Amino acid sequence: MRKDVRILLVGEPKVGKTSLIMSLVSEEFPSVVPYRAEEITIPADVTPERVPTHIVDYSEAEQTDEQLFQEITKANVICIVYSVNNKTSIEKVTSHWIPLITENTDKDSRVPLILVGNKSDLVEHSSMDTILPIMNRHSEIETCVECSAKNLKNISELFYYAQKAVLHPTGPLYCPERKDMKPLCVKALTRIFKVSDLDNDGILNDHELNFFQRTCFNAPLESQALEDVKNVVRKNMGDGVCDNGLTLKGFLFLHTLFIQRGRHETTWTVLRRFGYDDDLELNQDYLFPPLKLPADSTTELNHKAYLFLQSVFDKHDKDRDCALSPEETRDLFDVFPYMPWGPDVYNTVCTNDQGWITYQGYLSQWTLTTYLDVQRCLEYLGYLGYSIIAEQESQASGITVTRAKKIDLQKKQTQRSVFRCNVFGDVGSGKSGFLQAFLGRNLMRQKAISEEHRSYYAISTTYVYGQEKYLLLHEVFPDFDYLSDSDLACDIVALVYDVGNPYSFEYCAKVFKQYFVDSKIPCMMIAAKSDQPEMKQMYGCSPLEFCRKHKMPPPQSFTCNTAAAPSRDIFTKLATVAMYPHVSQADLKNSTFWLRAGVGASVCAVLGFAMYRVLLKSR
Repeated sequence: MRKDVRILLVGEPKVGKTSLIMSLVSEEFPSVVPYRAEEITIPADVTPERVPTHIVDYSEAEQTDEQLFQEITKANVICIVYSVNNKTSIEKVTSHWIPLITENTDKDSRVPLILVGNKSDLVEHSSMDTILPIMNRHSEIETCVECSAKNLKNISELFYYAQKAVLHPTGPLYCPERKDMKPLCVKALTRIFKVSDLDNDGILNDHELNFFQRTCFNAPLESQALEDVKNVVRKNMGDGVCDNGLTLKGFLFLHTLFIQRGRHETTWTVLRRFGYDDDLELNQDYLFPPLKLPADSTTELNHKAYLFLQSVFDKHDKDRDCALSPEETRDLFDVFPYMPWGPDVYNTVCTNDQGWITYQGYLSQWTLTTYLDVQRCLEYLGYLGYSIIAEQESQASGITVTRAKKIDLQKKQTQRSVFRCNVFGDVGSGKSGFLQAFLGRNLMRQKAISEEHRSYYAISTTYVYGQEKYLLLHEVFPDFDYLSDSDLACDIVALVYDVGNPYSFEYCAKVFKQYFVDSKIPCMMIAAKSDQPEMKQMYGCSPLEFCRKHKMPPPQSFTCNTAAAPSRDIFTKLATVAMYPHVSQADLKNSTFWLRAGVGASVCAVLGFAMYRVLLKSR
């Protein structure tokens, strides 16, 4: 909503423009009227809409045409004043003033007009019969007010309507020619309906209507008022009410009715509460609330955001199979202006046997977005109505900014839940297979992935000493000379080589020596395709000797060429080292260390499956 309002009064000489302003300010008719009143500002605390209001007078005797044109350009609303007892001043409204204003305003940003019939104290009849046809011909005219500066009739109302025309304009909402709401308004209200439909049954029941009412107007509707609203819709629209709840058609009809009856401030209150600006676009301040992100920190979703996202998932998982079908996914993102997830998402997170995103995969994708691009996450949460449904100030309340990594290293502990592993390796070394194996896909399932839908990320959960953590794998493009800062910024490095290719290890050794030998980032060698015969690596020393020399754990054997899902042991190890980078190399070589981590993962996996069954049964 605008922070202030600028009202310009124009009209023929002696119609009473200056008198109207002076009567408003002094609350009495002036005995002496100057040619032109000075610009006045009414403070916010004395205006009905709590917005500072600037009132500007125009005098043909004291101002040039150029000055008039400048004032027209600056005005937010223009009052065309005529005298109800002067036919010429009424005729000039259409023959002179409306064309003049149209010529000097931008066609794309229509300035609302108010027709003001002054000197109503001098006649007993109304001018409305003459004015109504003019209003019907010119959609930019918001309303007409008859008033009297002499006896103060409708003076306050005049400036209230002028304020209202700026703060709650009809133009973006309604087309008077078609007597219907404009497409952008329908689109915005449709999103608001779908966000407010908490159980996604296509109907706003009494609970949802009351929540909506409290959200927008800070007060619930009384039971009788609620029934009255539904009865109005029933009388005018057969399918506006269903199962005693308001349908989308009924919801849109109500707002059409509000606008037609001059109560468009009601619709604007709803639109603005749900983040819309005067152009019916979602406000940038709503989509991107301030969030401070210090260097060396990362961003994660917190408990409040995960609870909200869980409710969104439950709302759209209509068949209760703990996965989102393509239709359910489209329905979930119907409140977005575009589809945020592409086909690569299905190769980034866990899916079920039908290739649909599971509940775990859904949360994993949100976790990935938050970690990689928190601004995009804020935007997405905004589309879903997080701040409204979760009753929070903004989406920022759902984000945790972690403390700097160097502090974690100093304290030898971390509160983070998401750890990034950058995966390096030469072409054909098995990096992509390594990522897909983390999502439970063996080599046979991986062959079905098309190159155009390939993902360079994989994210899922694993357990470290009984704590569920997210491990994010990022496959780094094997261009040795062009590694960006993001390629090097991570919690652990996985160096993947093909045991069957004698030249594969050399790439890993070079990457380590050039970028990580003096780094505090822990590294781990992955001996991929270990189901194949091992070839001697054509390098100065064997991979095992290289690891010993640089105080790394020995190469970890790995293969995704398995009948069932590949083993997840290596991913538990990666997450453990990422979480405890200060652990000594002696501990990393100690089988007891890995046994403790592995047992913790196994126990939690069993508990997690049990909880999954309980949740599924309760749903």
